[in-house]
Amino acid sequence: MGVRAEQRERTRVALLDAAERLFTRDGYGAVGLPAVVAAAGVTKGALYHQFEGKAALFAAVLDRVQARVADRVVAAAQAQPEPWDQLVAGCGAFLEAGTEPAVARIMLVDGPAVLGWQAWRELDEQNSGRHLAEALAALVAHGEIEPQPLEPLARLLSGAMNELAMWLAAEDASAADREGARIALDRTLAGLRGSR
Repeated sequence: MGVRAEQRERTRVALLDAAERLFTRDGYGAVGLPAVVAAAGVTKGALYHQFEGKAALFAAVLDRVQARVADRVVAAAQAQPEPWDQLVAGCGAFLEAGTEPAVARIMLVDGPAVLGWQAWRELDEQNSGRHLAEALAALVAHGEIEPQPLEPLARLLSGAMNELAMWLAAEDASAADREGARIALDRTLAGLRGSR
């Protein structure tokens, strides 16, 4: 990588880091581009060289947040030897990550509002949604759950987990709320297995 390419990458990372901090703290609507460039220590021209505008910058931040969540889900799943335990661990990791302020605000609240439902769904499917569908397919292949259409099942579980994470994040959940959420998720997943 040349010197200019390295500088562009440093500028991009600085902008993404600053934007993520500000979007998390204040929400998309309250953050102006002058605040982002000041926090990143770059010029407005440097921002526009990297991104077409505020929405494009937010989309890049959202993609980065979703990729980090997906990495956590995959790591939690891969730490388990059995396909069923992989699903449970991955779903638990998603729920845990989804209640963190940056994830909840950027991924679950502002993401759909800023990008629109369809664009948000596409990013979600490229990241966590894809892993959920793969885990469900593995469970069918291993005979852990009944053969069935997997796309609606993956969407159902994804929507339920997103909603649960938003509720926990919005309510500044207590330990009892978090435990109740985890029990509800585990019982919902166990219902899939119990139908076999």
